[in-house]
Amino acid sequence: MPSPYSSVSGASPPPRATAPPTPGVAKDSAPPAARTRSRPRLRLRVPRGVRRASGPVGLLLLWYVAAATGVLPETVLASPVDVVQRGADLIGTGELTEAIAASGRRAAIGFLIGAGVALTLALTAGLFRLGEDVIDSSMGMFRAIPWVGLIPLFIVWFGIDETPKIALVALGVTYPLYFNIYGGIRSADAQLIEAGRMVGLGRIGLIRYVILPSALPGALVGLRYALSTAWLALVFAEQVNADAGIGYLMSNAQQYFQTDVIVLCLAVYAVLGLLCDFAVRTLSRRLLDWRASFDGEGA
Repeated sequence: MPSPYSSVSGASPPPRATAPPTPGVAKDSAPPAARTRSRPRLRLRVPRGVRRASGPVGLLLLWYVAAATGVLPETVLASPVDVVQRGADLIGTGELTEAIAASGRRAAIGFLIGAGVALTLALTAGLFRLGEDVIDSSMGMFRAIPWVGLIPLFIVWFGIDETPKIALVALGVTYPLYFNIYGGIRSADAQLIEAGRMVGLGRIGLIRYVILPSALPGALVGLRYALSTAWLALVFAEQVNADAGIGYLMSNAQQYFQTDVIVLCLAVYAVLGLLCDFAVRTLSRRLLDWRASFDGEGA
């Protein structure tokens, strides 16, 4: 049946009723969401370097204010101004430079020995089941022993020269490197390994192109832990019969209650550890630029 308003009847439909306009609102005004999208707001972005430095700088200012106002007595903790002045004096006499060189030599030798041992054990335990059965349980047992408590035993074994200090650093480096490298090897994707076999990779090829790249992120994390542990072990090692090094300066300062020298030595340890950590972070960005990873949200 045709509509009464069709072209056959010749009648036109009545006009559609529209709602009356709201008083005070323009016809061409856009909704709030559209206005927000059309006018992007400018956001002040603080560089990440400034944000990273805000914490240490804030603590340094708080320390300075507490020392200047007398809230923190000099007998408890020297002010940062005194620490900087004493550091300049020790650099001028050459004592601080020689101490850093002696400690750096011990840390480097101990780290190289510990890294070599950890890498050998981790590859053996990670790549071979027999190696895992023999090595991994023993490493888990030895890790439960506080390595700082082995200092008296090391003195009995190696004497009071440089050997026990280097051995303590090497022992502290071995555990974090071993467990991170071993965990990285065993966390390699089994599907990638199967795909490598399907394209004709042999055992050496799988290790080189699949397993070791998969273990690289864990190895770099272990490297960061190992470097920080090396400096931590050196703090304890240089408290025992040392005749040179940063710990030697701390021991002498402890006898004369020189808190400025003690804080200076602790600050040197912290700066050296921070430099090592920065080097590993830079190395990680270069070696892992092929991997898409989560980098945090927000500004």
